Amino acid sequence: MYSIDHLDIPPLKSAGGSVRLPGSKSISNRVLLLAALSVGHTDITDLLDSDDTRVMLAALAQLGCRIEPQDDGALRVHGLGGTLPVKTAQLFLGNAGTAMRPLTAALALLASQHGGAFELSGIARMHERPIGDLVDALRQLGCPVDCLGQEGYPPLCLGNGQPQALNLGSPIRVRGDVSSQFLTALLLALPLVARQDIHIDVVGELISRPYIEITLNLLERFGVQVQRHGWSRFTIPAGSRYTSPGRIPVEGDASSASYFIALGALAPASPGRDGITIEGVGLASIQGDIRFVEAARLMGAQITGEANRLHIRRGRWPLQAIELDCNHIPDAAMTLAVMALYADGTTTLRNIASWRVKETDRIVAMATECRKLGATVEEGADFIRITPPATPAHWRAASIHTYDDHRVAMCFSLAAFNPASLPVRIEDPKCVAKTFPDYFEALFDVCQADAARIPVICIDGPTASGKGTLAAEVAQRLGYHLLDSGALYRLVGLAAGKAGLSTAEDDLRQPDQAQRLGTLAAGLQVRFDGPRIWLDSVEVSDALRSEVAGMAASRVSAVPEVRAALLTLQHGFRRLPGLVADGRDMGTVIFPDAPLKVYLTASAEQRAQRRYKQLISKGIAANIDSLLADLEKRDHRDSSRAHAPLKPAEDALQLDNSGLDVEQSVQQVLNWWQGKTVFSGN
Repeated sequence: MYSIDHLDIPPLKSAGGSVRLPGSKSISNRVLLLAALSVGHTDITDLLDSDDTRVMLAALAQLGCRIEPQDDGALRVHGLGGTLPVKTAQLFLGNAGTAMRPLTAALALLASQHGGAFELSGIARMHERPIGDLVDALRQLGCPVDCLGQEGYPPLCLGNGQPQALNLGSPIRVRGDVSSQFLTALLLALPLVARQDIHIDVVGELISRPYIEITLNLLERFGVQVQRHGWSRFTIPAGSRYTSPGRIPVEGDASSASYFIALGALAPASPGRDGITIEGVGLASIQGDIRFVEAARLMGAQITGEANRLHIRRGRWPLQAIELDCNHIPDAAMTLAVMALYADGTTTLRNIASWRVKETDRIVAMATECRKLGATVEEGADFIRITPPATPAHWRAASIHTYDDHRVAMCFSLAAFNPASLPVRIEDPKCVAKTFPDYFEALFDVCQADAARIPVICIDGPTASGKGTLAAEVAQRLGYHLLDSGALYRLVGLAAGKAGLSTAEDDLRQPDQAQRLGTLAAGLQVRFDGPRIWLDSVEVSDALRSEVAGMAASRVSAVPEVRAALLTLQHGFRRLPGLVADGRDMGTVIFPDAPLKVYLTASAEQRAQRRYKQLISKGIAANIDSLLADLEKRDHRDSSRAHAPLKPAEDALQLDNSGLDVEQSVQQVLNWWQGKTVFSGN
């Protein structure tokens, strides 16, 4: 997950490959609650790991539910069987509507039945999301429910510590035109008190019906068969009781599938690839958002599928503008708004009033951000109408504000395929943790860009100048990949030692020995993960930091055969979304087209002092005079060698960090980089 302030996505040109979806948020939190309310234990497989499910798991644990990870990856939930081992608790539920609404209903009924009192709260946005219709329904039943802030909104107090008589004889009336989660909450909770038939009457049109179908399907899996009379009355039979199904899998998230369905519809297929394959959800899904497939087909996508897999290819191009009632796909319909940017006319999405009471006012959010990209947008109480930019020249580079809304972030990542080849900035990309923490990693795995469009920041400098620390920090702040070229040469030296190949200077002058080292370098299996480095799946970070490894690296880096072998390897690190490369010739030889080149400078005396303090802090004996002599010797060798001598690139910005700490150096490089981007005004 990209836990950074913003993520810049370069212009993308094609896509192809397979994506494995995380588990459905809607199914995951429903199954967790049902398992907790059931008799017996339930093993849940493929559960979504996200902010919303963590919130639900934490709440259930607070309520006394025992939860155990299993060796096979399943999560075992030991059901409470409708009991209430914990009678009072304060539960913080973040911005998880799929936790707040069902827990409100379940705890209100359990508190009334057994005598309890619970406070439920969330982040500021959750306290702006209406829950009054559910509160009214619970009060009809006789449950004590108090709104602790504004009436009709969380935070809530459920129960007063005393058992209450419940009014189960009259039908419970609940509005269906604000959120289907109110009805879902009642359907999940009422079997706990079904001493007689309980009727729920829906007032007004029921929106988001497919989510109710998910709820009914899962209730049946846990032993409760609700009788449905059209979409206006639901009956929970007397004697209903939750029992564990034993083991239950969670489908891949159909709402998350919409982004990759759209990707396959709008992106040209990458060479050697045949579109996008989505694993984990298919045409037989119980989730209503699978009907996004129908909408994507209307716009021109070619989609085939089976029970647990979808395959998407680009068909009609440009996409077909459509007018669609989106009541059946309220979440996935947001993706259609971005697909509309690639259509041949004006697209109208109707019956989306529920967007206004989600994580943010999504109608306003989608309209605002589409306009930033150059689209013409009209918005109403329950519709949005989008006309794409008239020509590629009308597209604009945009910094997308995401409103702490995961779906806004994921939708607008697809704008990076714009015909003007402009990058897109996604603010607060970590908000995708709500449902799809690894979304951007999954996107970059199947998307391609021209190498020249993938940004590279080169940080060169002499030994012990601090370029490695600086590069790692800059890469972390930008979410870019990291290439420590010095480590590559150290890896060659380490691998040579393991293979019994000498790196002594006299031996390196022998053609056969140089060729053997070149072959060894070409086959390196290396992986960087921040400060940690793996060679052939073995972490070698500490071994590479030794002075012996550093001296060997300096010697083998002068061998042409080694340099040639590592050139292709280093170019391979230029991957989405970008790269920070540090070394001695990154800006002069390896990435001469890099848009930002930084050359660190510091005196040999200053660098020797830094190295001395570093070694002493690790308990390693060191002599300042010897360190200074070694650095001066390396500087001379590196600057005078025939192949790629150490020197600043002609267009490099020099950074003397003698008097700067790491943070000051990082900020300087980030400021330079911001000035190089099209977002410099943001």
